[in-house]
Amino acid sequence: MPATTRALRLRQLIDDNASLRLLRAGDTAAHAAAVMALLAEHLGGEERRLGSEELHERLDADLEQLRAVGFELKNSARGYVAQWRTAGFLVRRASDDARGETYELSSHALLAIRFLDDVEAPRQSATESRLASLAAQLRQLAIDTDPLSQRRLERLRRERERIDAAVAAIEAGDDEPMAGARAAERVRDLLAQAAAVPDDFTRVRAEFETLNAKLREKIVESDASQGTVLDDIFRGVDLIATSDAGRTFKAFTDLVLDPAVSGEFEDNIDQILERDFAHELTAEQRRALRHFVSTLKGRTSEIQGVATEFARGLRRYVESQDYGRDRVLRGVLQEAMQHALAASDVVKPYQKLGFDPPLTGVALKSVGVLRVHDPSEFDASSVVTMNETGVADLAALRAQARLTEIDFDELVGQVNSVLAVHPTATAGEVLAQFPASQGVASVVGLLALAAVHGVVDEQTERLIWTGTDGVERAADVDRHRFVGRIT
Repeated sequence: MPATTRALRLRQLIDDNASLRLLRAGDTAAHAAAVMALLAEHLGGEERRLGSEELHERLDADLEQLRAVGFELKNSARGYVAQWRTAGFLVRRASDDARGETYELSSHALLAIRFLDDVEAPRQSATESRLASLAAQLRQLAIDTDPLSQRRLERLRRERERIDAAVAAIEAGDDEPMAGARAAERVRDLLAQAAAVPDDFTRVRAEFETLNAKLREKIVESDASQGTVLDDIFRGVDLIATSDAGRTFKAFTDLVLDPAVSGEFEDNIDQILERDFAHELTAEQRRALRHFVSTLKGRTSEIQGVATEFARGLRRYVESQDYGRDRVLRGVLQEAMQHALAASDVVKPYQKLGFDPPLTGVALKSVGVLRVHDPSEFDASSVVTMNETGVADLAALRAQARLTEIDFDELVGQVNSVLAVHPTATAGEVLAQFPASQGVASVVGLLALAAVHGVVDEQTERLIWTGTDGVERAADVDRHRFVGRIT
């Protein structure tokens, strides 16, 4: 039974896991090799994300070369990218910088590529640097986890004695610095460990995406946990940051963004690259080592932005009450599925229902509705008249402006002229001395000025003016009185 259980579990894993599907992609080993090579070359190196158009262009060029050397690759780049996205090898996201979409490798694809890299160029299983690293970590772990303080002190004293002995040996000139092949081998081992760190960011982002989807699912589907999740969100709890993945990533982020740690890291890298044994490293290895810290900071900032956006989106989802609409839709769908399940015992799937339900889709139309483009319809048959330009007439421009706008400058001058003789003046008194040159526009302008620079009495006043058409008009309005000069 244990073997049977394990066989069933592994069969399910092989069917569902995208990493294993990528290792056996296509019908032949050659096809799988081509898929792995294309994905690793364009998305598995320093460039982890490409725009859709750029990726299609690069893949089309490589596909032509692969076909020339005997690979049977019948599809286009666009078709293969769609297949790989459906299979879980690629992740498609909206571009933050420009219109369009971007593609990057999924965490499963990265795992498969790294596995083949290890098979193609296996690392040495027993090296001095790996053993020294394990010994140092075990020694520190034993000190940090010892429950007895006396034993911790004894271990720390022995560690201090060892360091003092090393210092004395250096001062006496009996200690030689590590160099040559040993030093280069240790750097390569460090690079092998560091190569997995950028891939971890992809897995962390996938974990955050899964967590975000599960939290939304809990809000919509689970009545028991709905209250807890909603209460946490309304209280301002960041469920993304407080999750296990969020806490682990925060600890890593705090270490990466610590100025002291990152500064010491970069100083050590600069010193290592200045050593003679650094020439034994390849150009790619030296470049990876030099850009390691900046890569970590860039990807850390990116994942932080993703986690923050998920947390904000989850809060907006709750505060906007969108989850209530989704719960109603879920209830309707479940009710429909229950009715369909009950009806399945008496109604066959192929039985005619007697009515045609409306289907969503694009309506098909006859080719006869298409019209042939006729350039003559857009031909300008009349001769275009050319008018010569002249010097603008200022008086004409002023007259044109007065037809469309109230001349407040003229009205302010008229009001101030009346107030120079009388302490106060109503709008009607101003009109009596200065007829409305713009018709009703002058009347409206006077009332607007009085509302701002004067007072309005409870009594009414009759305003009389002659319109621009020469017809005399009158209106009874609340008395607007100017009480001071308008400046």
